[in-house]
Amino acid sequence: MDTSALRDLTTEGGPFASVHFDESHDTEDGAKQLTIRLKEIEAALSDQQADAETVDAVVRAVRDSEPPVGKAGRSIVAAHGTVLLDRRLAAPPPEQVVRFSALPYLLPLATHEAETLPYLVVVTDQVGAEVTEHGRGAPRTETVEGEDPPEVQGGSGPAHRDKQTSETARQNFEEIAKYVAKAAERSHAELVVLAGEVQARSALHDRLPEPVRRLTREVEGGSRAPGSSREELDRHVHELLAGRRLASLDDVAETFRAESGRESGLAVSGLEAVTTALAEANVATLLVGSPGDTSVFAGAEPTQVAVGKAGLQALGVAEPAERRSDEAIPFAAVATGADVVVLDERLDLWEGFGALLRHT
Repeated sequence: MDTSALRDLTTEGGPFASVHFDESHDTEDGAKQLTIRLKEIEAALSDQQADAETVDAVVRAVRDSEPPVGKAGRSIVAAHGTVLLDRRLAAPPPEQVVRFSALPYLLPLATHEAETLPYLVVVTDQVGAEVTEHGRGAPRTETVEGEDPPEVQGGSGPAHRDKQTSETARQNFEEIAKYVAKAAERSHAELVVLAGEVQARSALHDRLPEPVRRLTREVEGGSRAPGSSREELDRHVHELLAGRRLASLDDVAETFRAESGRESGLAVSGLEAVTTALAEANVATLLVGSPGDTSVFAGAEPTQVAVGKAGLQALGVAEPAERRSDEAIPFAAVATGADVVVLDERLDLWEGFGALLRHT
């Protein structure tokens, strides 16, 4: 996860309420289920002695927003009665997490943020296209309408009609391709999903600029017809996004293994090595496995993290505080501009943490 958008959190004072939950609205009783979850969140924060203003800010953020369509997750971080971060996630987290602690808990966000890469979904036919931009905010759909084939006057044969129809379609696809290229550039799209009529999407694909064409994948499903189902298209999009995430995790794991095998490699693991690298602002990518309930010590500054008190006291930190490692270490990574990647069983990281360094 690119953590640059989270950097402002590191200048805020805690304690923080960190809430990561299922906000799906895909059943008839979706609103009722969300109300139940919201009551659970409110109770959990109150049980952890969260201040009433912060609890109210979290509850209002959920109640005052439009519900999502289909399955979705949500991450909210708040402090002192103010919502500092509010993100919709591509999928619900595997479990609901509610914490009130000195530092924000960002790992669930890192896990699911990787699934919300910016992408376009283009559903096309011979006349126009619907182009939907997906990113951190709500999806944004624009319709590009071309021209219908002109009516041909009597006396013109089939060959002339076909030529007129073909020329109109060509012009339509040129206009659609220009719009898709601009939308891809504007949204920094990393994937373009092309759906709709088979001949139309093939013709549009051929007219896209080469940089956009490299990002484009054609899929079955999708139609501009009113009332048409998106189920097949949505399934293909989900599969493409999941494939991109898995490939990205494979790349990170392979890089870590390769660097670990070199004498002067750019990979370290374990709490001691990772906290040292973070304190030196030398982490390019933080890797997180299963840290469990381990803890580290931290100072007032986000990058002041260490396994023991002595190292921080030597730097002038009078009273290092014990913090959960799954909060303090990612928080330090965000403060130093490092990416954060939550891994599965691909790597068995010592003490649950590893890092790819900026330099040796």
